[in-house]
Amino acid sequence: MKIVDPRFSVAPMLDCTDRHARFLLRLLSRHTVLYTEMVVDQALINGDPDRFLAHDNSEHPLVLQLGGSDPARLAPAARLGADYGYDQINLNLGCPSERVKAGSFGASLMAEPQRVADCYAAMQQAVDVEVTLKCRIGIDEQDSWEHFASFVETVAAAGCKTFIVHARKAWLHGLSPRQNRSVPPLNYDFVYRLKRENPGLTVIINGGLDTLPLIAEQMDRVDGVMTGRAAYHDLWMMHEVDRVLYQDNHPLPGREAVLASYIDYMTEQQAAGVPLWLMARHLVGFYQGAPGAKRWRRCIAEEVGRQGDLDTLRQAVSMMSQLMNKPATNPKTLASAVAN
Repeated sequence: MKIVDPRFSVAPMLDCTDRHARFLLRLLSRHTVLYTEMVVDQALINGDPDRFLAHDNSEHPLVLQLGGSDPARLAPAARLGADYGYDQINLNLGCPSERVKAGSFGASLMAEPQRVADCYAAMQQAVDVEVTLKCRIGIDEQDSWEHFASFVETVAAAGCKTFIVHARKAWLHGLSPRQNRSVPPLNYDFVYRLKRENPGLTVIINGGLDTLPLIAEQMDRVDGVMTGRAAYHDLWMMHEVDRVLYQDNHPLPGREAVLASYIDYMTEQQAAGVPLWLMARHLVGFYQGAPGAKRWRRCIAEEVGRQGDLDTLRQAVSMMSQLMNKPATNPKTLASAVAN
């Protein structure tokens, strides 16, 4: 069975972690574990697997996240993922969206721990890579430690060894998926206790950990950290991950070198028929917090998206290079450049 280092991963995010975003993220970190968007088992079985599963070899280590609640459908879907070379298969037990609830999977499935155990067992039996679970600490009123511990115990008894835990419960009624990412309070103690009382499990914590110092602090308590939008909206944060979390001191490429590699990739993909905007949109957060970031975001969102022109993107990269290299002692010149 393939071994995936759990120390750091970027969460599966709908409309974010497609294959183009993952290629870009891999340019920033060699070791980070990358996840697909959630793929519903029926869509994968009844549709074109290549549409959902095709990926670049550089994306590994790479995990396919599946959504579903029927062992008879999840098993062949997991097998397809393994056949396409994914390093792990993950079952989604954390999404609270109405569409997912209607299909009786995602976070709502936490109300049925034995069904989860059955789904896990069927998936793991079907593949020779590890199957993992991503869950919440609870749902609705089922938010006690006893509920959470009992859920994990039931699924672990079926053989599951790796739990990625979003340290918030999910409200299945009354909150939107976006609100469910921030309104229910974080309870890291449940995740720490899970690891402390189950040292044989791999426990990965998720939720609210949005800087590398905060992430690094978790390594004494759990086996790894998963972050989501913090990494996607501030891409350059990923640049230091290998050095800080994996003690890998390989030479780090600069922003322009990363963008040059991604533009080469975009050129190849565009020639193969991929619309430029599907790839360029992932660059919106590339200069988050840097001089000229607002102008960069507007350029990517409006000019590159509207014109579909890589030359416009190259001009924006040149503009940002000039802004980043301007002396900090000349604020008037910098303000003028950003305004223009």
